[in-house]
Amino acid sequence: MMRIRGNVAIDLGTVNTLIWVAGRGVVLDEPSTIAINSADGAIVAIGSAAESLAEKEPRDINVIHPLRDGVIADLEATAEMLHGFLRKAGSPGRLRARALVCVPSGATWVERRSVAAALEARRRYAVELIDEPVAAAAGAGLDLSAGEGGFIVDVGGGTTEVAAVAGWRVVRAESLRMAGNAMDEAIVNAARSGLGLILSQRAARQLKVELGLTGGPDGWAEAVGLDAARRTPRIEKVPGDLVATALEPVVAAIGRTVQDVLSDIPAGLAEDVVRGKVRLTGGGALLPGLASRIEELAEIGAIVAEDPLRCVVRGAALMLDTHRSAGLAGVPA
Repeated sequence: MMRIRGNVAIDLGTVNTLIWVAGRGVVLDEPSTIAINSADGAIVAIGSAAESLAEKEPRDINVIHPLRDGVIADLEATAEMLHGFLRKAGSPGRLRARALVCVPSGATWVERRSVAAALEARRRYAVELIDEPVAAAAGAGLDLSAGEGGFIVDVGGGTTEVAAVAGWRVVRAESLRMAGNAMDEAIVNAARSGLGLILSQRAARQLKVELGLTGGPDGWAEAVGLDAARRTPRIEKVPGDLVATALEPVVAAIGRTVQDVLSDIPAGLAEDVVRGKVRLTGGGALLPGLASRIEELAEIGAIVAEDPLRCVVRGAALMLDTHRSAGLAGVPA
């Protein structure tokens, strides 16, 4: 197995965890999921293998998503999951490598400390924490080293980070604990009430990606779920307008948060924000029609960053490469 020969950057997300290793790039991108045998506590699977068991309710197996709303809900499960991920990525090639971990800007000190503890529990890293919007901004192409400012909307699974940033620092920010997972839940509820169809979170997520706010190319998409009355499998053509209507409250909340943060930025940052536009990052940025809806709600240009799913970890990696002295890239845990 190849060995990690330097620092690591970790985007520890509610839905997915990404790990970048110096000299190798992104070596892991898997669901933040762990499956544990309820009888003896043994780990059955992590990442993609564990996620494949989610919502299938296998006997004696607990499938755990240890992060909720962007923060750690189950510290022990998170530590085990990270240990497994880092083992898959490879063992450290030196005794005290640096680990730069991205956390939501609204995370409390206790939540931040929990993130560091989860990593330190099993691995010998000097852990530093960095606010996700700053990493996302760097990964989205903003030249923060030159003092350039910008505006980021990072739509993850558990949180939406809305922030104005400049010079590797957050200027103004709000962390909205409503993002991709809330969208999935809204679709599940709409399908049950409107169609009598019980969907899994995975099926709802697929409808979100296919139809989004635009309704998709055909105005509908096929989904498989359970008939709410008969409790038997059923295939249904789900209308695009049902999905768009379900998503609107979440999108509107994101739009209001963007407006709130924009209304509070310093005048000296306004030109950078207008010129650079609102940059959408995270998995939620791929929601069809989201950029256009943000433009309508906030009355400012919005674009989807290149490869939005990897903006945060890419930005954190850039910070490790750019700022090699301890304390410059992040906040010591």
